[in-house]
Amino acid sequence: MISFKGRQHQLSIILQCMRWYVAYSLSYRDLEELMQERGYAVDHRSIQRWVVHYASRIEKAFRKNKKRTGNRWRLDET
Repeated sequence: MISFKGRQHQLSIILQCMRWYVAYSLSYRDLEELMQERGYAVDHRSIQRWVVHYASRIEKAFRKNKKRTGNRWRLDET
């Protein structure tokens, strides 16, 4: 399990910022502005540090738990 111990912000805020950064083409400053609109004071440099520090670890944990696909597949005629 990935440890978020010692971070100033809540786990949900860190993961939300990381998800938005990875899933959408938002800059760190855009994310900072979005968090301010929601009432959270987060610096864009903090978000950048989170992404650098946790992105590879989260991907590794995801790949480890991801189910393998089967070796058979079918193609429908259209």
